[in-house]
Amino acid sequence: MEESGTNEITVAAVPGPTPGLRQDLMVLMKVRLNIFVLITTVFGFLLHSLGSEMNWVRLLNIILGTAAAAFGSAAFNQLMEVDLDARMKRTADRPLPSRRMDPLVAFGIGWVLSAIGIIHLAVQVGNLAAYLTAATVAIYVFIYTPLKRVSSANTLVGAIPGAIPPMIGWVGAGGGLGKEAWFLFGLLFLWQLPHFIAINWLCREEYESAGYKMWSNGDLTGRKSGLLSAMFALSLAGFSLLPVFMGFANLLWAIVGPLLALVMVALALKFSRDGERTSARRLFFFTLLYLPVALLVLVFAWK
Repeated sequence: MEESGTNEITVAAVPGPTPGLRQDLMVLMKVRLNIFVLITTVFGFLLHSLGSEMNWVRLLNIILGTAAAAFGSAAFNQLMEVDLDARMKRTADRPLPSRRMDPLVAFGIGWVLSAIGIIHLAVQVGNLAAYLTAATVAIYVFIYTPLKRVSSANTLVGAIPGAIPPMIGWVGAGGGLGKEAWFLFGLLFLWQLPHFIAINWLCREEYESAGYKMWSNGDLTGRKSGLLSAMFALSLAGFSLLPVFMGFANLLWAIVGPLLALVMVALALKFSRDGERTSARRLFFFTLLYLPVALLVLVFAWK
């Protein structure tokens, strides 16, 4: 439930008609961003269900509960960052900083949706899925969001709630917190770091002026951001070999998984050398491509 890249590099919108309530609610709940959360949650469920009959009702309940909790935490996140959002062009027109929505309404939406999502999962899916979802909301809202003002380590912390959704899907399908679930967590965790470093560098001037503490702040040449991205992408390449050694993925993943991550390493190193926005964008867009390709390969390689 970390911030989404697709929103982060959007330029200020061309002035137009005032958004309606429906659009404001979608922005408040970060609906487009949270599609990524739901996709990775569903993916965890599907992986555990391979080779067995699909429980579509259970999957629907997981989607409903996870979506409600994700939408609620997004509302809390924006409520806590109204002053910072007001300082940046790309976020100043959100419903709270633009004062189109009462903060009490946003608080109510955040509270009700988060509670409904967690309770729904506990009742319809299982306690473990509910606990993981509650942990995701708590880390995202109460640790990651305030930490963005204090320390650049927020990127590491923010990658934790972003990596938990596939675990929710896995345990929701009947799995436990074993090696497979933790591999899914690690894959999503490491993938997010080059992804968000590229975003942070592309938006660093706005982040700095708003008061966010990011690794890319002050990195005019892009060398630091590129090297950090390369380091995390290289870690992802090494980590990708684990399921083969542990016996739950085949040779297809042993070849394609690390190779995809090594392409990311090469793009990150190019960015660190030239510091061009085009290189940072190529890295960013490749991270967007990496995830669906890697997940699809895992489906065919999973044992």
